[in-house]
Amino acid sequence: MSNIFGIGLSGLNAAQAGMATTQHNIANANTPGYSMQQIVQTASTAQYTGYGYIGQGTNVSTVRRIYNDFLNTQILQGQAQSSQLNAYQTQVTQLDNLIGSPTVGLSPAIQGFFNAANTVATSPNSAPARQSLLSAAQSMTAQFQSLGQQLTSMSASLNGQIGTSVSAVNTLAQQIAALNQNIVQAQGTGQPPNDLLDQRDQLINQLNQQIQATVVKQSDGSYNVFIASGQSLVVGNQSYGLKAVQSPTDPGRTEVAYTANGAIIPLAQSGIQGGVLGGLLAFRDQSLNPALNALGRVATGIASSVNQQNQLGQDLNGVLGGNIFNVPAPVVNSAGNNTGNAVIAASIADPNALTTSDYTLKFNGGTSYTLTRLSDNTVTNISAMPQTVDGFTLNLASGGAAAGDTFLIRPTAMAAQGISVAITDPARIAAAAPILASAALTNTGSGVISNGTVNPPAPVNANLQSPVSISFTSPTTFTVSGAVPAVAGTVAYTAGQNISYNGWTVQISGTPATGDVFNIAPNTNGVGDNRNALLMAGLQTQNTLAGSTVSFQGAYNQLVAQVGNTTSSVTQSSTAQTTMLNQLVQTQQSASGVNLDQEAANLMRYQRAYQAAGQAIKVANTLFDTLLTLR
Repeated sequence: MSNIFGIGLSGLNAAQAGMATTQHNIANANTPGYSMQQIVQTASTAQYTGYGYIGQGTNVSTVRRIYNDFLNTQILQGQAQSSQLNAYQTQVTQLDNLIGSPTVGLSPAIQGFFNAANTVATSPNSAPARQSLLSAAQSMTAQFQSLGQQLTSMSASLNGQIGTSVSAVNTLAQQIAALNQNIVQAQGTGQPPNDLLDQRDQLINQLNQQIQATVVKQSDGSYNVFIASGQSLVVGNQSYGLKAVQSPTDPGRTEVAYTANGAIIPLAQSGIQGGVLGGLLAFRDQSLNPALNALGRVATGIASSVNQQNQLGQDLNGVLGGNIFNVPAPVVNSAGNNTGNAVIAASIADPNALTTSDYTLKFNGGTSYTLTRLSDNTVTNISAMPQTVDGFTLNLASGGAAAGDTFLIRPTAMAAQGISVAITDPARIAAAAPILASAALTNTGSGVISNGTVNPPAPVNANLQSPVSISFTSPTTFTVSGAVPAVAGTVAYTAGQNISYNGWTVQISGTPATGDVFNIAPNTNGVGDNRNALLMAGLQTQNTLAGSTVSFQGAYNQLVAQVGNTTSSVTQSSTAQTTMLNQLVQTQQSASGVNLDQEAANLMRYQRAYQAAGQAIKVANTLFDTLLTLR
């Protein structure tokens, strides 16, 4: 009789456990990271009798968590990639709106400056035209400064976001380590602590939203978590961490370092992948910094080219022109851990050769340096200073470097926000050419001399305005007087050939007669001369950047297109990755998530089982009462 009671009681207990588990599932249907649980029933060991084995009811052996390791791993990988793309997309969209804006963008300001230069070329002695050119220069530099400052502000904002993400990673690591300890202790009972396991997996998912993490399950049930290039973030109940630190070579840049046992270990930033942190670092290195450098290259190119052309001309005061713009020098930062006291200086040598990359300079000892272009890791070995590479010149300004000392060189990073107008007097715009070529009135031949041009680059030859006479001794030969250095004997003449002395170049066409004379002299009272202004205005359409392959406007358009293409590509990738992640989550939830309809059915099933077990006990009780009535 007792076995009937025991069997009924086991059924009651099993049904009660099933109802409790079902109710637990229903209560946590909307709990993030919760996995559906089920009781696992096994038949109790049967009792042998002479007529066979009689069952002894049921046992609840465990409560099982419905969990798929393979799907969960896929979700973690997808989450890390999706979060990285989302973070990148948010930032690059902001950059695209800034760079590509038709009202805030730079294109109208550049066009306005060269339109004003053309107006000066049309009326070189007009004071209003010259003032308009200065005003256009002010507007253009103000636009450069505004864009440069906004990009720099984005970089500063990124520093704060990187710090916030690092703090989130550290907090999650500590929580995972604490759960590891609790899970190991709980599993000492021989049963899985399902809710703790769900909580830990949810934390791992949140961690992958910040940074891509690799999880290795240990035999005791704990997780070891690794990030970046294999650094341990969590080992058992011990957590390590990351730290947002100032770059040793760039005070305005926050980098991510690894901390272990009190030591701060620098990390390769390119090795930090996935999550918000990976997206922020990728955006800064792949889009923001190149955009800032590209903008600076356009600013440097315009300012330097216009300055050089103005220096080749003559202003309203009859003197050679000077700089119209102030152009910032390249930024050179010494690494904070350098042991030498060397100061490296840099200057722009050729805007046409500038790239949009940053560089690192390492001192090897003696007079040897290694310069690495960071955009493609191209290495240039430098045996002595000064040295010109990619359009900028490096020089040891003072002090001495120690072997292993490094320097960060940013040729154009600060050019956009640092450019400014150097003059306030419109008369200093050198619209005229400083030389005047003419033919003697007594000439009898058909020779015609060109207006002449000043030979670049600036500064001009010191003898530029010294009078020079070209006298033809025959239709095919001439002599030169006044040239420095002096020209002895006769020079062969070919119509249209370049004739260059004292820093200028002219051409004589036609057939001069013997005795014909051509003079090149200072351009006295040349207030109506527009030759240099025409050359200055013509810079707009010349390919003066990137190895003479693109104009100023073309280079800026390339920047706009590049940022726009990146924005479109990242947006598409982010959308696709989010869709794929959602599909993975749906697949995982179809297996592990709580289905309320199913749980309602289970609740009714366990209720019926409980009622049936109770009825069996009632029957046993009736039988027992019957036995008691027997005498």
